[in-house]
Amino acid sequence: MNKWDHRFMEMCRLTATWSSCVRRQIGSVIVKDKRIMTTGYNGAPAGMKTCVEKGECMRQKMNIPSGTRAELCYAAHAEQNAILQAAKLGISIDGATLYCTHQPCSVCAKMIVNSGIRRVVYEQGYPDAFSLEFFRESGVILEKYPDEGERTEKE
Repeated sequence: MNKWDHRFMEMCRLTATWSSCVRRQIGSVIVKDKRIMTTGYNGAPAGMKTCVEKGECMRQKMNIPSGTRAELCYAAHAEQNAILQAAKLGISIDGATLYCTHQPCSVCAKMIVNSGIRRVVYEQGYPDAFSLEFFRESGVILEKYPDEGERTEKE
C-alpha cells in the first residue's frame, strides 16, 4: 500500500459518515489516475425516506443476517451509489480503483466487474464469501487494506 491508498481510504471513512443506514456506515471512492471520480455511501435512493427518517431498519425488524438477502433493504450500497453516480454523470470508471470501507457483497462485486473497475481496496471484511468468486474469476484485484499496525506508507 502507498500514501495514495491511505489518502483514499481516509476519504472512504469520511464518505461513510454521510450514510443514512442505522446498522452500518459504509463509504466508497472510485479513483482513476490519482483523481477521485465519484463517491458513494449506503443510503436510501434519492427522494425516498431513509431508515433513520422511518425510525426503523427493515433488516433488523425482519432479523435478516448480514451478508444475505441484499434485496431486502431500503438502502443502496456505497459501491452501487459510486458506480451509479459515474453512470449518471457520464464519467468513465473503466480501469479505475474502488476504495471501500468494507469488502463488497456479491451484488456489488458483479457491478464492479462489469463496470471495468480493475482493483478494489477494502478495509473491513463482510460476511459474503460468494463475492470472492467474482473477483477471483474476473481477475479484478481485491486487496485488504492493512490494519494500522501493519501499514507502511510508500509513495
